[in-house]
Amino acid sequence: MSVHALAKGVRISPRKVSVVASLVRGRSVEDAIIILQNTPRRSAIAVRKVVESAKANADYNHGYKPATLQITEITVTPGPRLKRYRPAAHGRALPYMKRTSHIRVVVDGEKREVKKPAAKAAAKKEEK
Repeated sequence: MSVHALAKGVRISPRKVSVVASLVRGRSVEDAIIILQNTPRRSAIAVRKVVESAKANADYNHGYKPATLQITEITVTPGPRLKRYRPAAHGRALPYMKRTSHIRVVVDGEKREVKKPAAKAAAKKEEK
C-alpha cells in the first residue's frame, strides 16, 4: 500500500514545477530531500515540502520505516488560473494568467513490525 501527499494551488507554473519534480522522480526520499535542498529554483521549496509531508504521513500514520521510503510517483498538474489584466498604452488592457499547480507525491517502502499489546497485558496479569 502506498502513501501520498498533495499540495493544491501552489502559486508556481506547472511547467516550472515539473522540471524540478523530474529531478527526484524514482529516487529514495532521503536523496530527494538532499537534491531539493541544493536546487536553486523557487519550485524546489514547494516540491520538498510535499515530499517531506509524504514521508511524515508514511512514518506516523501508516507505520513505514523512513529509511526505506522510495518515491514511486510524482505528478504535477495545472490548478486553477487567476486571470488578470495589465495596463497598456492608449488605455488598453492586456490579459495574462497567474498559473497554479497541484503537486502529488506517492511513496512506498517497508512497514515496521507492529508490537502486540496482548503480550504486555498478559505480563501485567501474571504480576498481580
